[in-house]
Amino acid sequence: MELKRVVVTGLGALTPLGKTTQETWDGMVNGVSGANMITHFDASKFKTQFACELKGYDPKDYFDRKEVRKYDRYAQYAIIAADQAIADAGLDLEKIDLDKAGVIWGSGIGGLSTFEKEIMAFTEGDGTPRFNPFFIPKMIADIAAGHISIKHGLRGPNYTTVSACASSANSLSDALNLIRLGKANLFVTGGSEAAITIGGIGGFNAMHAISTRNDDPKTGSRPFDKDRDGFVLGEGGCGLVFEELEHARARGARIYAEVAGSGLSADGHHMTAPHPEGLGAHNCMKYALEDAGIKPEDIDHINTHGTSTPVGDIAEPKAIVSLFGEHAYKININSTKSMTGHLLGAAGAIEAIATVLAVKNDIVPPTINHFTDDPEIDNNLNFTYHKAVKRVINYGLTNTFGFGGHNASIVFKKFSD
Repeated sequence: MELKRVVVTGLGALTPLGKTTQETWDGMVNGVSGANMITHFDASKFKTQFACELKGYDPKDYFDRKEVRKYDRYAQYAIIAADQAIADAGLDLEKIDLDKAGVIWGSGIGGLSTFEKEIMAFTEGDGTPRFNPFFIPKMIADIAAGHISIKHGLRGPNYTTVSACASSANSLSDALNLIRLGKANLFVTGGSEAAITIGGIGGFNAMHAISTRNDDPKTGSRPFDKDRDGFVLGEGGCGLVFEELEHARARGARIYAEVAGSGLSADGHHMTAPHPEGLGAHNCMKYALEDAGIKPEDIDHINTHGTSTPVGDIAEPKAIVSLFGEHAYKININSTKSMTGHLLGAAGAIEAIATVLAVKNDIVPPTINHFTDDPEIDNNLNFTYHKAVKRVINYGLTNTFGFGGHNASIVFKKFSD
C-alpha cells in the first residue's frame, strides 16, 4: 500500500509570547522570555511564584459570557488556536468533505482549574453538594477536541491523546498516520494546557520539578545550563492543519512544510525520570528517521525537549550523540522552552510549529539563558545559544517526552513537488 503524503497548511498559536503564530514566532526568533510573576492567583506563599502566563488574555475578546461559563481555560485556548489554524489554512468548510475532516487534540491534564474551583467551593461550604452542571464537561481532557469538532462541523475521527508532556506530539503522529492511510483528508491537530493553578504550581513544587528562581524569573528556564533548577510552567494552545497533499493542491492551499515521519517509544524506566542514557529518546528519533525514509545526516535542526531539568537535559544530548554520531555536531540544536516555558500537553504542538517555521524560513530560534556550561553535557554540540541562526534547513526534528516515559519525535521536511 502506498502511503499518502501529508503537509502542513495552517498554523494557530496562543502562547506566552503572543496571541498569534506570527507574534509567537517573532518572540522566539528574537529570544524573548515569556516568564513573569504569576497573576492567576496569589502565589506569594509558594516556592515558585512565576510562570509563563498568557499576556493580556481576556476570554471575552473571543467568547460571549455564556460560552465562557462552559469552557475551562484549556478548552478556550484550544478553540482559539484551532480557529486560527483553520483560518490560516484558508479552509472553506462548505467545500470540503466534513466526514473526512477530523480533530485530534492533546492535553496532559485538561480542566485543572475547573476541578480545583468546584472541589474548593464544596469543601468551603456546608457539605451540601452544589456542583455546576458544566463541571464534568468543562474538566474532561477530551472536551476540547469535541468543542472544535462541534463548532466547525468536523465529523471525521475525533479524540484526545493523553501522554503527559508528549500528548500533542502524539496527536500529530496519529493525524499523520490516519491521513497517510486514507482515513481522513485533513485534521485540525495540536494541544492546549492551562495548568498554572494552585494545584499545578503546588504539585510541581512538591516534586521539585519547576524552577524557584523568583528573583530573576526571565532566566528561570535555562536548558542545558549548569545552574538549571527545573522547568518553568507555561500555558496556551497551538493548532496545526495536517492535510493530504493532493487535497491541499486541489484547493490551492499554501503549504508550510511536509510531515515526513514520526516515531514513538517508551523508556520503560521510571515514573518521572528519563532513561539515564536517553534510550527511549534515541529510539523514538531513530524510528522517526526510519519512518521518514531518511538518514541521520539528513537532519539539519533539532528542537529538543530541553526542559531545563537537571536529569532530562543530560539524557537527551546523550541520545542525540548516540544516534547521530559525528553528524550531531553539525546540527543546530535548540530549546524554545527557554522562551515559552513548558506548555506540558501543548509542548509538542508549539514546538512543532517552531520546527515547521524553522524549516520554512531557514531560521533556528535560539536557546536563551545560557550562562555556564555543564560538564555532564557534551558542550561541543551546537545548542544555538543566545541568537537565532540562519541556515538552510531541509529536515527538522522535534522531540517531546512525558512523565511515564512517553516519547515522540516528528520530522518536518522542506516542501517541494
